[in-house]
Amino acid sequence: MLKIAYHPIYAHPLPKGHRFPMIKYDLLPQQLKHEGTCIEENFFLPKIPDAAPILAIHTQEYYDELIHVSLAPKAARKIGFPLSKALVDREVIITDGTITASKYALENGIAMNIAGGTHHAYTDHGEAFCLLNDQAIGARYLLQQNLAKKILIVDLDVHQGNGTAEIFKNDPLVFTFSIHGANNYPFKKEKSDLDIELADNTEDNKYLEILKTTLPKLIKNQKPDFIYYLSGVDILATDKLGKLGCSIQGCAQRDLFVLETCKDLEIPVMCSMGGGYSPDIKTIVEAHANTFRIAQDIYF
Repeated sequence: MLKIAYHPIYAHPLPKGHRFPMIKYDLLPQQLKHEGTCIEENFFLPKIPDAAPILAIHTQEYYDELIHVSLAPKAARKIGFPLSKALVDREVIITDGTITASKYALENGIAMNIAGGTHHAYTDHGEAFCLLNDQAIGARYLLQQNLAKKILIVDLDVHQGNGTAEIFKNDPLVFTFSIHGANNYPFKKEKSDLDIELADNTEDNKYLEILKTTLPKLIKNQKPDFIYYLSGVDILATDKLGKLGCSIQGCAQRDLFVLETCKDLEIPVMCSMGGGYSPDIKTIVEAHANTFRIAQDIYF
């Protein structure tokens, strides 16, 4: 059975008037259950975890400032959300969702988190709506628990995973791979193990050609035994924070290729949803829902 991390706090950590970016986290599980893609038993409730996996990635000082909501104003502004205990609890719970989903992926081949993909969080600070780097925390946890030996992070959000690149820059056990818009945030990018920068308005055919040429070779060379997939839907032409030109159908073909590749090669994969900022919430939910539909079709 496909296991999916979801908690009501995913959608409700912000004061009224700041909630639009979070609405999708309520609507997506509702849509998946309404259409029959998922049932209630597909979803599990993550919780606030032990601090040890988080501190294996983030510094004690930064984590303490987060949980006590005592970040300096300049550091809090970089995050972009009004900082609160509810927001910090949300991020901590998301990390548990990704850690637990990683263990489910080892059992079932795949597992997912309705939220996550917080790839702009660095070792010692947060940026751009990201406080804690959930997939980095999950990857380090699997390695420390001897549940994986080599991990590949496939980051297909429109924005480069600068925090993830910084965290693993000297770690030979985690290979960071990012395809992103050349002219999108972050404007000062970190160096992933492999970065592919795309020109503005890159459309489906070019995007998929690059992905299909690169990913199989990368897996063959790196030989990962676990993959983290960040399936942001901000590659859409309609996205307010992205500059690429992909369609919903092209985004679905991207997901299909990544997940079929993992399934065919019998490499467990954990998916976090990442960004999506089209002005019509129905577009965002539909694009994200495709990732879950495709996972169900391929694996179950």
